[in-house]
Amino acid sequence: MRKIIALLAIPVVLASCEKEIDIDYHQIDPLYVVEAYVSDNGMQARISMTNDMDNNDTSSNITGASVTITGSDGSSETLPYVGDGIYKSVACGTPGVEYRIDIELNGHHFSSTSTMQEMPEMNEFHFFWQHVVGQKILMAELLFQDIPNEDNWYFVHLYKNNTGFRWAVKRDEVNPDGEIQQLFSFGREDSDDEDMLREGDRLHLELRAIDQRTFDYFYSMQIMDNTGTNPIQNFTGGCLGYFSAYSEVTYDCVFHIADVDEEREEE
Repeated sequence: MRKIIALLAIPVVLASCEKEIDIDYHQIDPLYVVEAYVSDNGMQARISMTNDMDNNDTSSNITGASVTITGSDGSSETLPYVGDGIYKSVACGTPGVEYRIDIELNGHHFSSTSTMQEMPEMNEFHFFWQHVVGQKILMAELLFQDIPNEDNWYFVHLYKNNTGFRWAVKRDEVNPDGEIQQLFSFGREDSDDEDMLREGDRLHLELRAIDQRTFDYFYSMQIMDNTGTNPIQNFTGGCLGYFSAYSEVTYDCVFHIADVDEEREEE
């Protein structure tokens, strides 16, 4: 989210030789970016600023902001600055409470709201081989229980060796009040692709119950490549980013090829 390009034209030439392609883009004014949350483990906001394509400066973290999070239960927290653009508090959120974040920064005011959800329940996470046209594709299956008697939205984030690796958003429209499935694909058994898991890789999985406002933001990000549009606005005041109040469960494991289950061939 720190690099923004306004594309005018990208000439595409199919030829038998290589050709240099010029990309014409506009310089635009930098924008503030906020990534903030309230969870069962605390509150945090990270504030940074976008860079132009020809600006390689990485020191875009923002200090000097006033960050306040208030709840519909009457709670209020001012998040102190802790470094690296991060404002943080150990105060935890409460399910069912609507939270509002207000940020004052250099004459700008940014705000957003989000309602904290109940704790999700993770049932199972395992790996299996999917046989497709004579090839074995490594897959992972996450099964989790939908929170009953209400509409629900979820965010799933898989990390590999402490780096974000896969993410997805889900809603309970397929099997409300039942078990929900999320699949991840990693590649062929003999693949050298960076996406393929290796023996001993450390995996960390986060399952969050989020509200519809947060779901709509992440879903708009998920389909960006297909729609050619930017994510929907989650903040007022003109900044980029999102604010989410959520409950979260996590799972950690080490990948071992011997633990991968065999599955039948796809028909």
